[in-house]
Amino acid sequence: MKITDFISLLGGLGLFLYGMQMMSNGLEAAAGNRMKKILERLTSNRFLGVLVGAGITAAIQSSSATTVMVVGFVNSGMMTLSQAVWIIMGANIGTTITGQLIALDVGALAPLFAFIGVALIVFIKKQRVHHYGKIIAGLGILFIGMDMMSSSMMPLRESEAFINLMTKFSNPVLGILAGTIFTAVIQSSSASVGILQALASSGVIGLSQAVYVLFGQNIGTCITAVLASIGTSRSAKRTTIIHLMFNIIGTIIFTIVCILTPFALFVEGLTPGNVSQQIANMHTIFNITTTILLLPFGNYLAKLATKILPDLPEEKSDVMHLEFIRPIPIENRGETKIGLSAIAITAIKKELQRMTSMARENVTMSFEAVRDANTSMLDDIRNREEYIDYLNKEISKYVSRTLVKERNPKDSQYMSALFKVCGNLERIGDHAMNIGEYTNMIKEKDITFSREVRGQLAMMQEVCEKALDMIDQIEQVGYSAETLKKIEDLEQQIDDMTEDFRNSQIERMQTGACSDEGCVIYSEMLTDFERIGDHILNIAQEMSGAVGD
Repeated sequence: MKITDFISLLGGLGLFLYGMQMMSNGLEAAAGNRMKKILERLTSNRFLGVLVGAGITAAIQSSSATTVMVVGFVNSGMMTLSQAVWIIMGANIGTTITGQLIALDVGALAPLFAFIGVALIVFIKKQRVHHYGKIIAGLGILFIGMDMMSSSMMPLRESEAFINLMTKFSNPVLGILAGTIFTAVIQSSSASVGILQALASSGVIGLSQAVYVLFGQNIGTCITAVLASIGTSRSAKRTTIIHLMFNIIGTIIFTIVCILTPFALFVEGLTPGNVSQQIANMHTIFNITTTILLLPFGNYLAKLATKILPDLPEEKSDVMHLEFIRPIPIENRGETKIGLSAIAITAIKKELQRMTSMARENVTMSFEAVRDANTSMLDDIRNREEYIDYLNKEISKYVSRTLVKERNPKDSQYMSALFKVCGNLERIGDHAMNIGEYTNMIKEKDITFSREVRGQLAMMQEVCEKALDMIDQIEQVGYSAETLKKIEDLEQQIDDMTEDFRNSQIERMQTGACSDEGCVIYSEMLTDFERIGDHILNIAQEMSGAVGD
């Protein structure tokens, strides 16, 4: 093999992998959020789950990407472990589409695909058309790379050393091990199967040598999901265990069948003389048959995964932590994963619901503490305010890192709105803290509020709670024009109450019915009360202006 052939091989591999990535990025930008909605509507029907998993994987050409997406969905609570089983089974079927496309030998049309895709990107200004252009161009680049790899490996047919190496792969253990390691390294079974087909097309390997490597490739593809599950919940980790079990069980079954029967010869006879097609057929048969065999036992696989990785005792509630968001590892921050925006938006919204609940509780306790001059509540209020600050910092960091990789403009806009919502919730927490802190001054100065003022404080507390409950409703069920109108009315009510209460305070000052210190504290509380209303309205308007679900 000449140095020029080796360079051509590397160039072909680069184009092949880049083409796959380009297709995935185009699809993510065009339909990432649609995938989320499809999966969110998924029922526990196993057949529907398999079909959805197969369809999505066939479209994005990567079972690894689908499985990583499922790991994220399980981790964020969008999907149960039982639903994930069927998606994973379908993903293993869908990933065989790449091999079948490669086996069709449409290399002659590859430059045309590349030209059409690039033309759509360059000559048409619509963003959505650009996404489809990337998908088509990626497909063309993939096939151009495939042809380059196949051509560059032709000389290896005459290399005795390489032929001897390929012969060793007839050993089941060595073949499976080689396929597993190689696929784990490049983290794509579709790519590794494509490279195996390129070897076969160049005439340096036959199905008898390739079959065990092919089985190992199905195991190796699990490494991506395993890496993605690091730092996730235990349910998400169980998803990767199910993926591993599926492929290991399938490999054991098919290895035994191929050793004891002439099954490989049977598959070879279906398309004699076309090794690339034989590999594609074996890959498809492997995954469809394994799915059919394990379909009745999907729930048992989920239970077994739970036994292998049992639940741990609950985290202490007083330890500050992100419950739904899992930080993006530094080494993965430059990558784009299919379904990332769907996972991120769901996780962020659930963390914001936690923040809203904490802010509401602090508002309630702060007004009660002031009204009753009860300083014993202050420690709880301070601790909760520190938690709110922590969540604001961590959520903001997560959003900023996710936005860098977001390809879909609508999802990007929606996450930007959530970022602003987070900041407004933190400010509500600050104002609640301010109100609570006045309790110390009330105690020190021995200030006693009149029945009128205590009644006004109760009214302030009630309207703030009502408005925050509506914010929580938006976060849970989504924005509606009716809810926004109610929040606008409540904010106006807060402004009117602030003005009325200030006027009544001036009347008390004129009659000498309140002390100087009491007037100052009450005036500051009215300012915090009004600001809370402003931030609540800001949140509602951000959610109404965002393009989201």
